[in-house]
Amino acid sequence: MRSLSSSSRLAAVCLLACLTFIAACGPGALPNGNGTRIDSGTPLPPCIVDGVTRCDGKTLLVCRGGAWTEQQVCAMECDAARGCVSCLPGSGVCNSAGESQRCLPDGSGFEIEACDSVQGSMCDFKAGVCTGPCSRNSLGTSYIGCEYFPTVTGNTVLDTFQFAVAISNTSSTPAQVTIEDGALGAPITVNVAPGDVSVQRLPWVAALKACVGGGGTECGSPQNTGALAVRGAYHLRSTQPVTVYQFNPLDYTDGGFSFSYTNDAALLLPTNVWTGNYVGAAYQAWSFVSPAWPSQLTITAAEDGTTVGVNARAAAPGGLGSPAFNVGVPQSVMLNKGDALQILSTSGDLTGSVVQANKRVQVIGGHYCTQMPHGFFACDHIEETMFPIETLSTRYIVSMPAVPSNPQGREQVVRIIATQGDTTLVYDPPQSLPTNLSATGSFIDAPHLTGDFHITANHKILVVQYMESQEAPGSGGTGDPAMTLAVATDQYRQSYLFHAPTNYETNYVNVTAPTGATVMLDGAPLGGFSPVGGSGFGVVRVQLGPGMNGNHTMSGDAPFGISVYGYGQYTSYWYPGGLDLATVPIE
Repeated sequence: MRSLSSSSRLAAVCLLACLTFIAACGPGALPNGNGTRIDSGTPLPPCIVDGVTRCDGKTLLVCRGGAWTEQQVCAMECDAARGCVSCLPGSGVCNSAGESQRCLPDGSGFEIEACDSVQGSMCDFKAGVCTGPCSRNSLGTSYIGCEYFPTVTGNTVLDTFQFAVAISNTSSTPAQVTIEDGALGAPITVNVAPGDVSVQRLPWVAALKACVGGGGTECGSPQNTGALAVRGAYHLRSTQPVTVYQFNPLDYTDGGFSFSYTNDAALLLPTNVWTGNYVGAAYQAWSFVSPAWPSQLTITAAEDGTTVGVNARAAAPGGLGSPAFNVGVPQSVMLNKGDALQILSTSGDLTGSVVQANKRVQVIGGHYCTQMPHGFFACDHIEETMFPIETLSTRYIVSMPAVPSNPQGREQVVRIIATQGDTTLVYDPPQSLPTNLSATGSFIDAPHLTGDFHITANHKILVVQYMESQEAPGSGGTGDPAMTLAVATDQYRQSYLFHAPTNYETNYVNVTAPTGATVMLDGAPLGGFSPVGGSGFGVVRVQLGPGMNGNHTMSGDAPFGISVYGYGQYTSYWYPGGLDLATVPIE
């Protein structure tokens, strides 16, 4: 005799109950009042709150009028919180290579996670998932992770100044960090104590540094094409969660009479939060010199067989393994793990270029060396890691950077970039800025802005902040161009470990917090927040002490945001101090 499906058995039981008791029996209602399990016949717990869902095997039940009612029989799996799914979040299976075929957090399908022994991880054959503090299940989605790809970007600085990374251990266990590839002949290992930082200088990758000229104070002219550097990015892996910032270069002086003149830094994002969707931010080519110094984007792949498509908003000549890029003509490039593609435009501005890939990539935007804005002395290298579009939002606070001569904030350049057309903007307090962006990649360029303000938009946007050159109005003759991204208020956190290099003359952190929130910096409460219009947020600019070798901790009773920057002679750096990188739904 052919067995009945769950729904057929349910209908038969319901019909029998109706005939026996001559009572109405609604479609899908379970027998025995609050319900009996369809498969086992054991009683279900009481149904009290209408709308609550639960699973009985692959059957999704909903509470209606005090009774469990069948809502749907799932084809694959049932999850009480998500309904019918392809797989159960958190589940997985180990394959013969020791990799985990792991169910995605939303249950929509599977992804392969390599359980990396260098990160202290292995596949648990019972649970089917990678184990250890560096597994994706353990890490969550933030700026704290275990695998990074520091990547050199084009800079006119002399080769005697060094590229470097600052690695901070966020855990209570010593971290062993392995760095390989790039320009290293062999891997190196660094041990970082709990809560401590290790600064590791690394050799320049010539194809990505992009300098072919010579000079007395700076390297000179850049190469006139982009490049594809095979395994040109550094591969950094840790056995414990860490934060990583890259400095291009680290030092602004050699301790004598020689200065770098051109520095910036970037917050690196761990590979577990990378995606394949970005809109890039850079700055226009600087034509004061000839040939012009380029606008640039640098793309790094985390996996072999990564197809990257770039729709460039400025022409970029091909060479050194890189194809040419034409305005508005999508161009595809194949990258393998650790390959770095650097796109240079000496004729335009790569801001607003769209990068899409079939696998995870990192995108760093910036400039070889530029005045900010053009016409104000002097030029400086700028760079920052782009946030994936999935993590962007519609709400941002933009705060001015402080300088010693003006602790309440100096002028800055702000760019607001659209991720889709017909984007409308509202500013609080009101700003004399456009309120509409017509197309994906279009942007507002606003120099010499003063004051802190709140931006809201109807679609996701990318907000970029640039320090102005030392001779621009209100700079106090301090610093030079640097670049950061504003962090969406949706991605604020309640705790941070961040790094501010101790070799700079002054370092600051801007803190943006909800009105009335308590925020602690290195164990001391912060005060003096100034309200930002009617946004419900306030901003305070704090000059930092040495901390623990440059490391600082912050905590609050509500989510808040931080931005870190500093000044040396003739130069500066700026980056987001940290953030969450959760997916923000499209509104």
